[in-house]
Amino acid sequence: MRWPRALAFNAVLWGAGAALSLWCLVGGRFLPDGILRAARLWARLSLGALRLFCGITVEARGLERLPRGGCVIAAQHQSAMDILIWIALLPRPSFIFKRELKRIPLFGALLEPAGMIPVDRGGGRRALREMLTRAGAAVAAGRQVVIFPEGTRRLPGIRGELRQGIAALAQEIEAPVLPATTDTGLRWGRRAFGQQPGVAHVALHAPLPAGLGREPLIARLAGLYYGESGDPAGREKSEGE
Repeated sequence: MRWPRALAFNAVLWGAGAALSLWCLVGGRFLPDGILRAARLWARLSLGALRLFCGITVEARGLERLPRGGCVIAAQHQSAMDILIWIALLPRPSFIFKRELKRIPLFGALLEPAGMIPVDRGGGRRALREMLTRAGAAVAAGRQVVIFPEGTRRLPGIRGELRQGIAALAQEIEAPVLPATTDTGLRWGRRAFGQQPGVAHVALHAPLPAGLGREPLIARLAGLYYGESGDPAGREKSEGE
């Protein structure tokens, strides 16, 4: 019976997304934070459908670590569920996304008006500088800039080469950088249509020490993402936070 349930969930995910995107294109984008409000509604509806139809719940830890002002969240990325979770949990998220996503019908046209930050992966230093400028402005406006240092979704237990954009953000932007770990890939894998029932864990860790060089910062994140414990809470305890 898993496939009919997955079909029902995907109907809510895509149907609500399309309806709310149309609303934003017609008039929602002219309201203060109108697109963000619509995105949060979409994320909560989708997570509710995930719980109802697929038996997947989300357990989030460490949210008390979020600062009052802007910050950077260096999030592990295993599943499309990660997007829903951070939209639902954060007050004013601003995702760094690959520019190709702007081509998605309806949804893509709303990314930049919502305050999301495109990056051209082939654009070199100029693209990196533009991303840093936009991210700095978002943090100054009190937003939570979400970056996925792995660059793409990784299956649980699969190591990836972390991109240098997170190190540049940490060095250039005067704001806390909080790592986040997850095991969402166990419940909703990459390109998977069916979902596995159970609890998906997300943990927000203490801010990285200020002044870390590129290599120590990447090593610290890799240790959290790919540590021996498969449970984000376990990795948190192992770091003594």
